[in-house]
Amino acid sequence: MNSAEIKRIKTKTGIEILWIYILKLLEKKPCHSYLLRKKIHKEFEFLPGNVTVYVVLYKLKARGFVSSKRKENKIVYSITKKGSELLKEGKKIFEERNKMLK
Repeated sequence: MNSAEIKRIKTKTGIEILWIYILKLLEKKPCHSYLLRKKIHKEFEFLPGNVTVYVVLYKLKARGFVSSKRKENKIVYSITKKGSELLKEGKKIFEERNKMLK
């Protein structure tokens, strides 16, 4: 089914909460923004815009959820302890909502 309602839920649980997908991937391994975008597409089946990933990373870094380090010609991002705590809380909310729908 490809109704407007299904499209909306995909958007609301995709691009609008991009931060949780970025943190999940960074939890596995530090990464640069271009590769993050490709991994999001492969693992979570939606493709955020190039600029969107940069904007979210910038905000996550400003709030202390990720850190960055220049490696060769790329900036590599890593999740911080504070970011791990945020990811854990975000996943908990998803699990609680999922239980409510069962």
